Amino acid sequence: MSSIAPRRIAIIGAGPAGLIAAEHLATIGHEVEIFERMPTPGRKFLMAGRGGLNLTHSEPLPAFLGRYREAADWLGPTIMQHEPAALRAWCEGLGQASFVGSSGRVFPEAMKASPLLRAWRARLDSLGVRFHLRHEWTGWNDEGALQFSTPDGPIAMQPDATLLALGGASWPRLGSDGGWTEHLAGRGVALVAFSAANCGVEIAWSAVTQDRFAGAPLKTIALSLGEDRVPGEAVIARYGLEGGAVYALSAPIRAAMAAGRPVTLHLDLKPHRDVSDMAAWLGKAKKGQSLTNTLRKAGLTPQAISVLRDAVPDLPRDPAALARLIKAVPLRVTAQRGLDRAISSAGGIARTALDERFMLTALPGVFAAGEMLDWDAPTGGYLLQASFATGLAAARGVEAFLVNP
Repeated sequence: MSSIAPRRIAIIGAGPAGLIAAEHLATIGHEVEIFERMPTPGRKFLMAGRGGLNLTHSEPLPAFLGRYREAADWLGPTIMQHEPAALRAWCEGLGQASFVGSSGRVFPEAMKASPLLRAWRARLDSLGVRFHLRHEWTGWNDEGALQFSTPDGPIAMQPDATLLALGGASWPRLGSDGGWTEHLAGRGVALVAFSAANCGVEIAWSAVTQDRFAGAPLKTIALSLGEDRVPGEAVIARYGLEGGAVYALSAPIRAAMAAGRPVTLHLDLKPHRDVSDMAAWLGKAKKGQSLTNTLRKAGLTPQAISVLRDAVPDLPRDPAALARLIKAVPLRVTAQRGLDRAISSAGGIARTALDERFMLTALPGVFAAGEMLDWDAPTGGYLLQASFATGLAAARGVEAFLVNP
């Protein structure tokens, strides 16, 4: 319990960052109220759990922290304070055991977000956390009080500390539309423009690929952009390509496009076979055998062959040249998909706008956490891990501020 008298704390946003912050602050005895514009908490959290809630990842911490790229220098120490093992222990404390999948990703055994969210909500209720749903934050009034639009009309409150956990700007229908930026910009908080992350890319497929193979997977492949190489899977979409391997390259693709450089991904259709091995196999083709049958016998799926033909319509017959092409199919990217369908967003509150306690330097007593902050990471558990870790760090920042403003 806290050594100071209970204080009233407002948390705006009922996603993972806001909820974990509320739990910490309520556990040490503070009066915590959560304000959420949506009718239920954790909407995006529930969406993330539709295909199996990927909480975090089990890879060694040095590699794990490297996934945050430019933000690793400041986000890394924060994650170390609430690392994957601690997140798994917290999950098990709610009665939700977890396991490591074959890819190294960590999931609750229930493979859904709803049981975990129910148990979490019950814990928060037992700690006295109060939820105010359908309460949309509209900034501050002239007296510095928080303002909210509610079904019963506007209200205002003056807490002892405020923690913002409003999310980024992806999937706006789930509540994260980045509308809060105007309130912070008007108060002198440094912001970085939002851009889509973990999103698909547009590629000009032929009508054949669009009509026959939209939705078809490209399994056990690798994608490269410059020195960045990502093994995994992708899915053909009518507009281009999506899936984990594509999402992991979102940051370098975004950077290249922002600099006006052409973007060509190289697709390795057989990452576990080297060029010489592929060439030897292709060289065994019988005389008169069609190129399509040769490629099929080399292990390429119909959708992979269609992608290959789209990239290079006049395929070489020479086994060595064809093998090199199979190992590096050039895919010209014309655009990245927008924020409305991106899994996450880059941009938000600039790191320079926060002190070491995650307090906004322009707004003493106001803290921020989660996807509001300018960091980026691929799917695979890294997004949720950082949201939990920054939420807890900001809560500890509030705790410290209440003792020593």
